[in-house]
Amino acid sequence: MTTAAPLANNTQLSVNVTTKSQEQSLYQSSGAIVAAIVVGVIIVFTVVLLILKTYNRRMRVKRELEPKPSKPAMPPALGPNSHSLAQHPTVTFIPVDIHVQNR
Repeated sequence: MTTAAPLANNTQLSVNVTTKSQEQSLYQSSGAIVAAIVVGVIIVFTVVLLILKTYNRRMRVKRELEPKPSKPAMPPALGPNSHSLAQHPTVTFIPVDIHVQNR
């Protein structure tokens, strides 16, 4: 009967070793999953950054190569009866420090 007691201890010890190895493998696999998620997020951010950088470069080149609209030198001549909203009234500015002599 003395041999039965150590046998029971050995089976209990082997169960504890099996449980620890399962827990350890779960921790390792969860760490691997977290690492894979972090690497995936970094890859997605890198791709988005490269796409935005390329888009920005293309738009800047497009803006630089576009011909800029030039302003007409003279406004179009209109008849005396035509009323256009595009014409703005002319304002003349006279500085205060210029003194006009009275005659």
